[in-house]
Amino acid sequence: MTSEKPSSRSQTGFFSESGELGGSHAQFTEICTALYERELLTLAHLNTNNASMLKRRMGGLPYHIRSVARFMVTQLQLSPPLKVDTHNGSWFSKQPGKCPGLTQDNEKCVQWFKKNTDYGLVVPVLVQSIEGLTIELDSIDMFRESRDKIHLNKHGWFDLGEGQLTKKCATQDTINTQPTDEISKSVFSSSQLSSTTLTLLKPTKAIMSSACCGHMWNYKSKTSPRSLSLREMRLSTRLDWKSFTSTRNK
Repeated sequence: MTSEKPSSRSQTGFFSESGELGGSHAQFTEICTALYERELLTLAHLNTNNASMLKRRMGGLPYHIRSVARFMVTQLQLSPPLKVDTHNGSWFSKQPGKCPGLTQDNEKCVQWFKKNTDYGLVVPVLVQSIEGLTIELDSIDMFRESRDKIHLNKHGWFDLGEGQLTKKCATQDTINTQPTDEISKSVFSSSQLSSTTLTLLKPTKAIMSSACCGHMWNYKSKTSPRSLSLREMRLSTRLDWKSFTSTRNK
């Protein structure tokens, strides 16, 4: 994502800037406020001493937040696949009782990615940890010409050539690939409690809806949704809901 240079204008000026919806659209302002509050709280709890990185992220907030808010406001005038929660700056839809990412056919998923992999394509990743299950949005930023290996911006490499769509990582910084054949049977097994299991999924409407809405499940039932990061909110605005094989504004 590109970022905009920090500006000296006040927050009031940010919302009422000429040409922005905020000057005449209360819903735009409400979404911006919710996104700002959420992202600033996230930045405040980051475990880092990298002041330069924090400065860059803070400087990019106006651009990214305006972009998401504008898109969400336009969706209010249409009939989108997801509903807009302006108060929380998020998407919402009815949550299924079970995670839709647990029943995918591994071979069909591999074949879909070998056919449709492209730079910037937004894809879902099933994340299983001691906290529960959720589906995150990520995007492809590298892949081999043969499409047997693809690299996601956040979650790293997946080896399609070996059919290894699942891997474990002890932390976000150390990832060890460990294929899993029967994902649904291994959820919350004792070997997984100290690690996170990541599974690349084929996009479907049910899966992408749950990813955009932050749906979560534990070993018994569904739980309260998580809040999406600003990065995921940006990715949610790029989805082509007709096929998921391309991205908007690519």
